[in-house]
Amino acid sequence: MRPYTDDRPKAMVEVAGMPIVEHQIRWLVDNRVKQIVVSCGYRAEILQEHLGDGSSLGTSVTYAVESQPLGRGGGLKFAARHLPHPGEFSFALNGDVLSRFSLSELLEHHRSRRVTATVALAPYKTTWGIADLDDGLIKGFRQSPTLPYWINGGIYVLEPECVDLLPDKGDHEDSTFPQLASAGKLGGYRIEGYWRGIDTVKDVIEATQDLEALG
Repeated sequence: MRPYTDDRPKAMVEVAGMPIVEHQIRWLVDNRVKQIVVSCGYRAEILQEHLGDGSSLGTSVTYAVESQPLGRGGGLKFAARHLPHPGEFSFALNGDVLSRFSLSELLEHHRSRRVTATVALAPYKTTWGIADLDDGLIKGFRQSPTLPYWINGGIYVLEPECVDLLPDKGDHEDSTFPQLASAGKLGGYRIEGYWRGIDTVKDVIEATQDLEALG
């Protein structure tokens, strides 16, 4: 993501003239989320200065600042310990995804399955061109098609008991989620609205075009 991240955390990279984290918070507010904990470490002061207490965005924002890198799962657990209502469910988002879909529908799906956690799944769009073959002959190409697979969209619903299952340090995708899946306690919700992961400079450019088109 360089040069964008040379002087700021990834969540503060601007897409369509607004930091990723602000897009996320505005989406959460639109879905009636009232209290938000921002997990941060590197250049945390930039996030804090931009977002403040969240009142300008119509919500309440507090911060869980890591003194050392804890990894995605460890950071998620650390932030969960700062939730104002630890005995209730929570939504969790990776800091580099943009979405527009109904969180109430995600929550309804989660509750109907009676699971410990639910992962919002995004359709997998390959960055490669696909050749259409017929009896050894190439009939054409499809550039970056959407394939019939679903990937972790970095958006979750977590029950309170999930927090203790998260690693103190490391990645929940390597530990907690496989454990829950084996126990039949991990739900999967297919996103039908907009979703985009921001991993490269190209993603920033294309997501900007997406959001400007969506209005």
